Amino acid sequence: MTSHNELRLLPWSGEDGKPCFLSTDDSSGYLSRLADNTESVQLGLGSELLDHAQEVLAGRRVNPEELLSLAADLAKALQDTIRVATSRGNRLTHPTLKTD
Repeated sequence: MTSHNELRLLPWSGEDGKPCFLSTDDSSGYLSRLADNTESVQLGLGSELLDHAQEVLAGRRVNPEELLSLAADLAKALQDTIRVATSRGNRLTHPTLKTD
């Protein structure tokens, strides 16, 4: 059985909102490539949204509804980014520390 640390956290959730994981040794398989592409799109959209937020906050007058929508979009982008960072961090190899 694959341990939880060997599973890849995928950049999407299941229908019930629970995290989805992938167990594979093939980083070039279909689901791995789909996950890589999805992560890339999520990070790109987050970057574009950040640029938009900086423009909005640069002094242009905006109504409360627009700010609320922007805040919701930023929260979703941050959630996606944290999920990507967590997934990638879990896949880093951690050298065994020696203690003498």
